[in-house]
Amino acid sequence: MSLTTQIRSGLQAQGLPTPTLSWIQSAMPRHNPPPPLPALIATVKTRLLIADLTNPAILELPVPAFPPHLSNPEVKEIKLTQDIPVQVLDIDNLTKSKWDQIEELEAIARGEQTRGREIVRLPTGNEEDDGASEGASTASTQSISSGRPGVQARGASASNAASAASKTSTHRLVLQDCKGQKVYALELKRMEKIGVSTLNIGEKIMLKRGATIARGTVLLEPATCVILGGKVEAWQKAWVEGRLVRLKETVGSGNQN
Repeated sequence: MSLTTQIRSGLQAQGLPTPTLSWIQSAMPRHNPPPPLPALIATVKTRLLIADLTNPAILELPVPAFPPHLSNPEVKEIKLTQDIPVQVLDIDNLTKSKWDQIEELEAIARGEQTRGREIVRLPTGNEEDDGASEGASTASTQSISSGRPGVQARGASASNAASAASKTSTHRLVLQDCKGQKVYALELKRMEKIGVSTLNIGEKIMLKRGATIARGTVLLEPATCVILGGKVEAWQKAWVEGRLVRLKETVGSGNQN
């Protein structure tokens, strides 16, 4: 069995879309001798998850895609008959106010997330020493938390409230299949990995056989929706910036809901 065939088998075993042997060859690192097989599979997996799935050179034919007329709202309900890989083009938290969404997106743009009254600095790709950065972030967080009496208690309370709110959130996504077809998707059951600060634009999802499409909308639930990971960096940056502009315009017009 060739090395590219072994890599493809390794990707399939992880539930990933099946790429062509030629694409795998192009995605492999140029080392002689080549790295161990697990390292090669991990490298090709990473490159697959950051790729645009609509590129016809990536996946083997026949490409698994949504059935025709999927978005027709007159079709009451259908079930997918095969696993379909998709990528995320948009995400919206239907239970958050516009102001809350603006604050969340601004934190993402800065490489930060808020947790209660603490600020946690996330990696942005520019750190020279991850360990030192993590230590500095921890020290900064501790100093913020301990700077005033009662902040830790309030921070824990706010964090618990945010966690509870997250568990009751409902998100709507725009998904795109490998043929470029776009469809709305809605959380039927809460999935922790789906969130504005946890799901990236361009991230890959595998919709499993048996997933329900009702009135042109995919209903997302853990049994039939597997988050694979990944991100298309340029899409993510453009989405954050564009959504911030749209939200601020909406808030400026007086609609804050």
